[in-house]
Formats: sequence, structure tokens, C-alpha cells
Amino acid sequence: MSAPDLSICIVNWNTRTDLERSLASLRNADVEISVEVIVLDNASQDGSPEMLRQRFPSAILLESKENLGFARGYNRAAARAGGRHLLILNPD
Repeated sequence: MSAPDLSICIVNWNTRTDLERSLASLRNADVEISVEVIVLDNASQDGSPEMLRQRFPSAILLESKENLGFARGYNRAAARAGGRHLLILNPD
């Protein structure tokens, strides 16, 4: 299996509704490249991980037991990325 063209990394902390909208928008995008979506969840308490598993099973979910913050969260997500290009995307 070849590497995706683009890895989209999202760090989430209690932004379930915004995350859901962002992922739906990405899913509906008409693109001609291969894309992987990686979501690092910073110990959300709003059901974000459950929503992600249910509605977007193709997304890669990384769950942190603590809030790592913005930079550490993106660094962890980027370390998992396999794409030739990397996009850092805020859920809102």
C-alpha cells in the first residue's frame, strides 16, 4: 500500500460539533488525491471519540489520557502521519 498524498491532522478537545462538521466537510470534498485523517483527542469529555468511531470509522483516532495542548497534540498526530504532505487543521 502506498503512502497517502495528504495527511490531515486535527487536534480536538471538547469540540464535538465542530469536529463533526469538519470531518463531514472533508468526507464530502471532491478531491483526486488520497487522504488520511488523523484526529488526536485531548481527553475530551463531550463524546468526541465515540462520535468519531461511529460516524467516521476511516479516520485514525489517537486518544490521549490527558490534555496535551495544541503543539504536543499536533506533534503526536504528525508522528503518526504517513502522507507525502501534511495539513494541520483546526476543527473549528
